[in-house]
Amino acid sequence: MRTGMMAGLWLAAMVAGSASAQQAADTVAPEGAAAGQVRPMSAVVEAAQAAKAAGQPVEAQNWMVAAANPLAVMAGGNVLRRGGTAADAMVAVQTVLGLVEPQSSGLGGGAFLVWYDGATGRMTTLDARETAPRAATPTLFQDDTGAPLKFFDAVVGGRSVGTPGTPALLEEAHRRWGQANWGTLFGDAIWLAENGFTVSPRLAGLVEEDAERLGRFPETAAYFLPDGVAIKAGDTLKNPAYAATLRALAADGGAAFYGGPIAADIVRTVRQAEGNPGVLSGADLALYQVIEREPVCAAYRTYEVCGMGPPSSGALTVGQILGMLEPFDLAALGAENPESWRLIGDASRLAFSDRGRYMADSDFVPMPTRGLVDPAYLKSRSELLAGPKALDSVEPGNPEFDHASNWADDISLELPSTSHISIVDRYGNVLSMTTTIENGFGSRLMTNGFLLNNELTDFSFQTHDNGVPIANRLEPGKRPRSSMAPTIVTQDGKPVLAIGSPGGSRIIGYVARAIIAWADWGMNVQEALNAPHLVNRFGTYDLEEGTGAAAMEEALTGLGYKVSVRALTSGLHAIEIGETLRGAADPRREGIAMGE
Repeated sequence: MRTGMMAGLWLAAMVAGSASAQQAADTVAPEGAAAGQVRPMSAVVEAAQAAKAAGQPVEAQNWMVAAANPLAVMAGGNVLRRGGTAADAMVAVQTVLGLVEPQSSGLGGGAFLVWYDGATGRMTTLDARETAPRAATPTLFQDDTGAPLKFFDAVVGGRSVGTPGTPALLEEAHRRWGQANWGTLFGDAIWLAENGFTVSPRLAGLVEEDAERLGRFPETAAYFLPDGVAIKAGDTLKNPAYAATLRALAADGGAAFYGGPIAADIVRTVRQAEGNPGVLSGADLALYQVIEREPVCAAYRTYEVCGMGPPSSGALTVGQILGMLEPFDLAALGAENPESWRLIGDASRLAFSDRGRYMADSDFVPMPTRGLVDPAYLKSRSELLAGPKALDSVEPGNPEFDHASNWADDISLELPSTSHISIVDRYGNVLSMTTTIENGFGSRLMTNGFLLNNELTDFSFQTHDNGVPIANRLEPGKRPRSSMAPTIVTQDGKPVLAIGSPGGSRIIGYVARAIIAWADWGMNVQEALNAPHLVNRFGTYDLEEGTGAAAMEEALTGLGYKVSVRALTSGLHAIEIGETLRGAADPRREGIAMGE
């Protein structure tokens, strides 16, 4: 089958034989312009990068894509330019991200997708979260004495690998909402994999930092550490095995991944991982399904903020934070007022206490989903913010349950990695998708050109606390709780913002803060992404180093908070939808927004 190779030729001069790290984002291939003229794609990338540095969004009329790497954005733009839908473009974006940003997402991981249909006005969410193998037991991450394993002892190797969901999601989204020929959507990623792409500074730096773990497994080491030396920014990296996998997907769809030689290789890689084998089976792959779930929406000001429900905690926790802040005039208080951050910080702490107690895969445990975002419940929680100091302590509330239940607080660690994609097409469709392999480089196991996830470590390593079961404990077939928060904000039933971010459990704070900056503080969408981060999940206030947030340290300490000034590397990508489309990309990452 023809796989769109010609569609990728405009990338050619950018990728083969390049010698400078700057060329990772700069292409000398032309992009079509008015009157038959062309201009270098590097000009598009440079303009987008300059806009985000200046706090100005990229504007367009017909379509827009924002994602974490210029090569992926341009691949998506190529699809949209030819008349493809947002679902079509997502396939191209994700398959390129899995090549050029493999530490964050890819075929070996999972994702959550939120879709607004321009024709019907319907909001749909698709759950492609990884599942625990059928042979996994609740004590998988405990030693012989019943004590929880150390985090990286659990992560590195096959034990942590869940059944990947991303390939199934690509196929399902295209089946529902795509209109381009499926096989053509892989052309750019195949071309880049076969001919080589320029290693970006971010990828090179992360490989160097993680070289010891990446070196544990021969196939992974051979790719990231050829001849024992970490790849460097500016190197040209080829991945023919990944190209072969994409060709199989282009020809045969998800069946090529969930059965046959690729599936057999995945199972063998997991079960034979030296020192830490896992239990994933061919049956787990064959039985995997994407699940459509009801969106979770919460009112905020004149908006509805909608996203992914359980097993994601993202939409619920973002919705709780915003719902608790509803009675307070944050616009009048302003972004530089410590009182704003006292309210935001303690609303977040209260929401995270509910998250730790109640949120998990609702197919396995009863969840008070409606109760957690019920306006009356949020009003009662909001009354705890009366001030004037930081709350001495926070406890989970008592939302209305559909079924009686009693859970202990979760004990799990979710580290920042992941990637976010926002797309709007010419047909009025809006896509917000957060995609991950969990920890950077996932399990560190590689097969057929892609890394396998370590998603099972998002479960609680403990099953009970003082005899009370933990909702997010591991069970066969269960999906681990996530903080991914792909979000579409509507006003009067129409989409006005698509947004999301990577960042582990800090995703929730990143997304909530950006929405507040945009909705309350009058920032344009790029300014909202650029603004400093202040995040409070469990009591300590994390302030983004090197930004104006650090200037809040004394004031927040005076309000009773413990404070930590640290790097907070979000990866927000957003599109504001109005008379024009206004795209924005997080300056903390390598991504851009692009549209026409």
